[in-house]
Amino acid sequence: MMAPSRYGSEAARDAAQVVRAHIGGLKPVAAIILGSGLGGLAQDVKDAIRVPYKEIPHFPESTVPGHAGELIAGTLEGKPVIALAGRFHMYEGHDARLAALPVRVVHALGAPTLIVSNAAGGIRRSFSPGTLMVIEDHVNLTFRNPLIGIPSTGEERFPDMSTPYDPLLRALAQRVARRQGTTLEEGVYCALLGPTYETRAEVRMLEMLGVDAVGMSTVPEVLVARALSMRVLGISCITNMACGISDQPITHAEVIETTARAAQAFQAIVKGVVAAL
Repeated sequence: MMAPSRYGSEAARDAAQVVRAHIGGLKPVAAIILGSGLGGLAQDVKDAIRVPYKEIPHFPESTVPGHAGELIAGTLEGKPVIALAGRFHMYEGHDARLAALPVRVVHALGAPTLIVSNAAGGIRRSFSPGTLMVIEDHVNLTFRNPLIGIPSTGEERFPDMSTPYDPLLRALAQRVARRQGTTLEEGVYCALLGPTYETRAEVRMLEMLGVDAVGMSTVPEVLVARALSMRVLGISCITNMACGISDQPITHAEVIETTARAAQAFQAIVKGVVAAL
């Protein structure tokens, strides 16, 4: 018989117990995962309690620039939240189950809603660097799934993925963006394993598949969130046009620079959504 995952519900309870010792009785309305270059939102969390990942059981330290590697608990727009400044990527050598472990932890801490963000390459030709896209659906081409193995306690064995990204939360984000005068696109995100950026041929394939943006994260987290019946909102910041859509070489420095420019609009939308929860 297959052994339970070392990054399943038991590991999540261990981690949550340590985090709870730091944050007390805070009951978050949402957990927010901050992608590359989007960690500035953590500075808006009031009465913030910061827990470095290295102090949380089973959490490795973040190794990617733009990922601070800490859990922040406090209030945002007057609502209790948990923010995760940095994530664990499979291209760093991590198992898909470890990549999704923080979601199990925030669920154990009581968060009913997950807001995920990422930096992504633009496939849709009408996009430009700095575009914000609410994720309507995704394609998993990492060929990894954090739900493989014995189901963790409380998780659906065969979670329905017909609407992985909550339609009501997507509509709320659009209303918030319109009030703020920000254009929020909507589209399909594709996750690849990385760490290489995509080739021209791969981008042509993704375009034919109906993909609008491509990145190297997010999907494992969403799969676990849906297995736990959490509501999910996803927002991508288009940091560059994918290879072949643009002739410019792609660098991680460009990713960080572009997210810095788009950060204010992104943060305002997330804060507006949290305020309405």
